[in-house]
Amino acid sequence: MSELRLAPPTAVSGGGAPDVSELLAFVQGAAADPAVVATLPLHAHDRTWRRLDGPGGSEAWLIGWPPGTGTGWHDHGGSRGAFATAAGVLDEQSVAAQLPTSGWTSLELAEDVDRERTLSRGLGRSFGPHHVHHVANTSAHAHAVSVHAYYPPLPLMRRYNRVGRTLSLTGVEVPEEWT
Repeated sequence: MSELRLAPPTAVSGGGAPDVSELLAFVQGAAADPAVVATLPLHAHDRTWRRLDGPGGSEAWLIGWPPGTGTGWHDHGGSRGAFATAAGVLDEQSVAAQLPTSGWTSLELAEDVDRERTLSRGLGRSFGPHHVHHVANTSAHAHAVSVHAYYPPLPLMRRYNRVGRTLSLTGVEVPEEWT
């Protein structure tokens, strides 16, 4: 897909790397801009995306979610980030625990680490570099659209399988696989 350039809604503090509040301000501003959202073609069954020019060298994406689609469990390779819903509703399940980044293939999660959020139009959230989550459009009929930003740009994404309390590493994707 093509790249869309946007001016960030706020300057990055001190001209350096954007922090999570700046990433959140960017994704919320882009998600609230109907002209930006309208640039994304939607597909009936497959997710669609368009790369955006994020603030301070961040990686940003506009993503379309057909009904019933999701990401699967994943992390962002040590990048911090934010996302906001521009249309529809997204549900996020996350693990509120810092997981080791290497040296394991399966972990038993504690009872109290699960978090769930529902993000309707205009709502967003930010997260730190150790965030593991699954995001989905659980609607049976309506598309959702969201804006995501990450800093540093994603070096990789680890994919996981979740069965009950067990989280298992299933693979590692590099940027060439999703651009």
